[in-house]
Amino acid sequence: MRVGFIGIGNMGWPMAANIAKAGHELMVFDADAEKSARFAREHNCRAAADLGEVAQNEIIVTMLPTGKIVREALIENQGGAFAEALRPGTLVIDMSSSEPVGTRELGKALDRLGVILIDAPVSGAVPRAKTGTLAIMIGGNDKAAIERAKPLLLSMGKQLFETGPLGTGHAMKALNNYIAAAGYTAVVESLLIGERFGLDQGTMVDILNASTGRNFTTEVMIKEQVLGGKFATGFALGLMAKDVRIAADLGEAVKLDAPVSRLIRERWALARERLGATRDTSEAILGWKDDLPEGKQ
Repeated sequence: MRVGFIGIGNMGWPMAANIAKAGHELMVFDADAEKSARFAREHNCRAAADLGEVAQNEIIVTMLPTGKIVREALIENQGGAFAEALRPGTLVIDMSSSEPVGTRELGKALDRLGVILIDAPVSGAVPRAKTGTLAIMIGGNDKAAIERAKPLLLSMGKQLFETGPLGTGHAMKALNNYIAAAGYTAVVESLLIGERFGLDQGTMVDILNASTGRNFTTEVMIKEQVLGGKFATGFALGLMAKDVRIAADLGEAVKLDAPVSRLIRERWALARERLGATRDTSEAILGWKDDLPEGKQ
């Protein structure tokens, strides 16, 4: 396949590398032109000079920080160069963590150009991006387009899940990350409470992992990344806060009262505000270590 890949970041770099390893004819584009050029040299592929050039490929993959940035790249940037150069029948696969409602709006805009959009966000973080074993959630209105995309997606992921119409992949990704964020929040709050009462945090984690409180945070993240002070999951705190916001906003959009999602949204927004969006997700605990507000002691 002739594949254009937009967004060579922490996740995009290893994902695009696996596309190249699978033997596809790859062209990459990033806002950082030097990064694109370096990737092209290392992986024997081409770096696009602009968005119009990358649009000439038969399948375009986007891996960008937000849905807004995806829309700007595909519709607005460089005077709309990408949309102008698109050919009818082109398939666009948005693998970013985008807002599901915005994805459906973008799908309509591309449909008017004769272009098909499917959403295929991923789970597994940088380690599984490197090994090509990501879990991929696929939303789309065109079954044939999804089948067309699967061989390419299998070069990046081990498990493919069809979630339903366009936007449902992004909805599922946001909900998954909300659950992960809620688990992390509960775990680190428990550790902070326990430590103040005299419990050893390492012992607490061992007990949680042998008990009903075990979850991804206790089993995979907490000892090495948090208690060990590594803080290097490769996933930015701002992106997690964004995904939690998407999940909570989706609950409001479908008119469901989901108070836990709103509280988790507030907590992660607070961590982002105090620490900065570029800090590692595992560092959120550092933004929550303050004493209780006055009057709540």
